[in-house]
Amino acid sequence: MSFAKLNSTLLRIGAASAAMLAPVVAFAQEAAPAAAEAVAAAPVPNKGDTAFMFVCTILVLFMLIPGLALFYGGLVRAKNMLSVLMQCTVIGSAIMIAWVLYGYSFAFGGSTNPYFGGFAKLFLAGVTPDSTAATFSDAVIPEYIFIVFQMTFAAITPALIVGAFAERIKFSASVLFCLLWVTFIYFPIAHMVWDANGLIFGWGALDFAGGTVVHINAGVAGLVGAIMVGKRTGYGKDMMAPHSMTLTLVGAAMLWFGWFGFNAGSNLEATGGAMLATINTFVATAAAVVSWSIVETFTRGKASMLGAASGMIAGLVVITPAAGIAGPMGAIVMGLIVSPLCYFFVSVIKNKFGYDDTADVFGVHGIGGLFGALATGIFASSSLGGIGYADGVTMGAQFFTQVKAVLVTVVWCGVGSVILFKITDVIVGLRVPVEAEREGLDLASHGEAAYHN
Repeated sequence: MSFAKLNSTLLRIGAASAAMLAPVVAFAQEAAPAAAEAVAAAPVPNKGDTAFMFVCTILVLFMLIPGLALFYGGLVRAKNMLSVLMQCTVIGSAIMIAWVLYGYSFAFGGSTNPYFGGFAKLFLAGVTPDSTAATFSDAVIPEYIFIVFQMTFAAITPALIVGAFAERIKFSASVLFCLLWVTFIYFPIAHMVWDANGLIFGWGALDFAGGTVVHINAGVAGLVGAIMVGKRTGYGKDMMAPHSMTLTLVGAAMLWFGWFGFNAGSNLEATGGAMLATINTFVATAAAVVSWSIVETFTRGKASMLGAASGMIAGLVVITPAAGIAGPMGAIVMGLIVSPLCYFFVSVIKNKFGYDDTADVFGVHGIGGLFGALATGIFASSSLGGIGYADGVTMGAQFFTQVKAVLVTVVWCGVGSVILFKITDVIVGLRVPVEAEREGLDLASHGEAAYHN
């Protein structure tokens, strides 16, 4: 074959091949932009936000252990110190397991039901290191960090309740009740308030970090528990002063420190909203400490360390629902007002009605959370320095929405807690024997003592 013929043959083969490959090339050219667009559209977690949320999550854990445990531990008598530490530790641990098994699904499982998150994410089904959760902007964070951040909220909330009936409840009863309580009270309320499909969320209620979900919930359950478990033996007759105000202040300080994770972390990203929550957590708490001390000076003649610590917690509680919503000046006003309200309930109302709320869970968390939830509807106003309301929403309309959210939470938690305490009493009994109570729950329930002479 001559060179000319060979060249002609090769040209014909090349032309035929090109004709055969043309559709493939055209498809590849059309698919390439779509593939590139899909890759570009895939959500990629922001590393800064992820690191921020990791720090906030371990700060909330620090609130529970050792913060809350030491705060409550210092408030009880020495013979019951370890019992409180054990309840906070074991209840928190049990709830963490319940959260990943079914709690996350019940709260954030994607169901359109306004009261219940569904079963889609039982045992964390479908969650991988690559799955993401949306923040308040267009950013995303790994779903795992959202899960564990919310898990710390679920763990500390029932532990708050135990301060109301400390020093006389069975250890088994406290753990069983808290497991039942998170299942039927906390998880549904968390879904209603924070999930996009939730009933209260749909109303447009404002609860930045848990005024209803955490503090009103825990406060109401604490009041129910204090009444149903009954008063401590010798209440009103025996000396029942806190055994260590030093430890109480240490615990309160740890709570304040960890609360920055609680409030700022609820912004879900390291933006100006988180910094607003941070400054509000500073100034509202400081205002409440000063306010409580002033009230005590006028009513008792002396400002006490117990009062300052109580004011600290009251300030943290009241700003929680408004942390990323109110302005700093509004936060200060909320802190100044909440302490007189809580002081009135712990020093007057509790004595008048005679219920034995050991650590004033209802007087501080319940009342502080209730006032904070309502005040959020007012101090969200841009005219008062807040971030403003949704389009078309007025202060009056927002306040009414906050009232509805509070009422639903109080009724759901109040009625549900009564039922769950009854169930717990039937299964294991609520009270320890009088002899065990007099001996102290450290030895009677755990066989050890916090202190040795």
